[in-house]
Amino acid sequence: MKIKNIYFLLFIVGVVVPYYEFISFIFENGFDFKLLLDQLIATRISRFFAYDIIISAIVLLVFILNEKTGVKNYWIPILATFTIGISAGLPLFLYQRELKK
Repeated sequence: MKIKNIYFLLFIVGVVVPYYEFISFIFENGFDFKLLLDQLIATRISRFFAYDIIISAIVLLVFILNEKTGVKNYWIPILATFTIGISAGLPLFLYQRELKK
């Protein structure tokens, strides 16, 4: 299997798995943003994961902006990162970068 296909498959997984949990939360609690934030920072371990993801998203943004040369629509992985997560944004950008080769 070519690496670009692996990146695309990882992008799909990176959309489906996190959104499954997010949609389940919405069905159980509605659009309760306060509850979402309360649960996100409820414990030290949840804060660890939240901070790690936020910092990783910033690093990915810098990486994409630095490596965007020749990548069409580089803004789409940025949008995917901030609306879905790093699990979608990173493999999508790597997939797009492979397409330009």
